[in-house]
Amino acid sequence: MIKRIFLFIATALALFVVSFFLHDYLLTAKNIHTSFSLIQVYTFHVTSAILVYSIVELVAQKLPNQAGYAYLASIFLKIGFFVLIFQATVFANIELTKAERISLVIPLFLFLITEAIGVSKLLNNK
Repeated sequence: MIKRIFLFIATALALFVVSFFLHDYLLTAKNIHTSFSLIQVYTFHVTSAILVYSIVELVAQKLPNQAGYAYLASIFLKIGFFVLIFQATVFANIELTKAERISLVIPLFLFLITEAIGVSKLLNNK
């Protein structure tokens, strides 16, 4: 269990480093400025991905039949916390540019896919 969690943390952190710096480089190269902090968005998503996977891992250890429900509840909580935390910076600006919208969606889907792959492997092994 601990080994799988550390492997997921290492994978998520490596993905964070590569994707953030590539994303930031592309925005800087095209001289695009966002109204929000890109590092904060990436940090939130990598932290929440690690937390969601750890929760599902712990639930799967104790109640294997309920692990899927724990994943589903964790995803909804993650989205809710994102809206609460970034409400003033992201959602206060009514008109987001196309680049800003894409910059919000990329980390969301990147880490959501990473979580889904990790959790599906975990649940298939149980």
